[in-house]
Amino acid sequence: MILPSILQSARHYIKQALPPGGFAIDGTVGNGYDTLFLAETTGPSGAVFGFDIQQAALQQARCRLEKAGQLEQVRLFHASHHRMGEELPPRLKGKIHAAMFNLGYLPHGDSSVITRKETTIPALQTALDWLKSGGILTCALYTGHPGGQEEADHVIRFATGLCPKSYQVLWQQLINRKQAPSLVIIEKR
Repeated sequence: MILPSILQSARHYIKQALPPGGFAIDGTVGNGYDTLFLAETTGPSGAVFGFDIQQAALQQARCRLEKAGQLEQVRLFHASHHRMGEELPPRLKGKIHAAMFNLGYLPHGDSSVITRKETTIPALQTALDWLKSGGILTCALYTGHPGGQEEADHVIRFATGLCPKSYQVLWQQLINRKQAPSLVIIEKR
């Protein structure tokens, strides 16, 4: 297949912005796949800060990171992503290279626990505030669950409203598949 999936695209863009020794945020840790990708990309001299409201998700991610030998550079927070500004080291404001968000619910977990626009939009704004110039934020949008389309609509509206002098925004969407996931990529200028 020539066209990349949204997750492949997200990783491609993140790799362009996140150098070894860099700083990254995983706004929705989930099962830890993105957290591990960020930890491997930044390496042991960098730092990854991950947020999730579910202890089970954090435990799965911790095990995945430990098994891969990538836990040392990762700090996991049992907190909503909209609280990241309270947890991140203040010295890193304006120095974060990359932020990843995978919205929806924890795969193979409790599907009634979902991300919501009320916390997602403030979290995206906070992550953008902490990004450095040239930093990338990716946000995977899933619409096939209750509340998913509403949240996706708000994220797209938020991203569309960003000042083009400060941000460049791309939206990847399969248009011939009903309820296909999509990806918003934001580059801070």
